[in-house]
Amino acid sequence: MSDYRTHTDPRHATEQQLQDLWRVVVLNDPVNLMSYVVMVFKKVLGFDETKARRHMLEVHEQGRSVVWSGVRETAEAHVFTLQQWHLTAVLEPDETR
Repeated sequence: MSDYRTHTDPRHATEQQLQDLWRVVVLNDPVNLMSYVVMVFKKVLGFDETKARRHMLEVHEQGRSVVWSGVRETAEAHVFTLQQWHLTAVLEPDETR
């Protein structure tokens, strides 16, 4: 029995895109205090103090930190929420798999 979908089927392409992993990246900015960033990571992403500080330091020292990876819809929601808290957050494809 053959698969009724081909790789050119737009529905299949959309399904595949939605299944791909996406990363939520927080970028450094000159505005937010380090303590504020830690607090936002704890409230929005549910990080404990240690994990929140580790990601905050990564943002501060390296200019960016991948704070979450998963399906696009959830990643978009995290980016939106982080932006509402005035953090500079972007969505990018996770090409590690």
